[in-house]
Amino acid sequence: MEKTLVIIKPDAVERNLIGQIIDTYERNNLKVIQMNMLKPTLEQVQKHYSEHQGKFFFDRLVEYLTSGDIVVLLLEGKGAIERVRKLNGKTNPEEAEEGTLRKRFGIDHTRNSVHASDSEEKVAYESAIWLAKS
Repeated sequence: MEKTLVIIKPDAVERNLIGQIIDTYERNNLKVIQMNMLKPTLEQVQKHYSEHQGKFFFDRLVEYLTSGDIVVLLLEGKGAIERVRKLNGKTNPEEAEEGTLRKRFGIDHTRNSVHASDSEEKVAYESAIWLAKS
């Protein structure tokens, strides 16, 4: 079974949407195999978004993700990476398909409620940042 990593972002946590988001994944035959709620550190967020360092939106992303609690999920299921990205919808909620999580809950391009890894390599990289045992 394939695994993928999801982050329920601060805007969704603040608006009490955690249960609705997890329910969407579970109703689509994805199983939560690990979950962690935390306040991200600056170091974690900068590492997570390191590929965007130097881009005009990098500082905005870092500031946003460190602004409140997040919930990190490791999901498992057949074709999990692609299925979760489809359930999440396009990054910009205004462009996302009806019924997707970002269309339903996203506020704007930055505060779009959820993040999902886009490849097996990213799942491993992001899991090491967010789900590392201390």
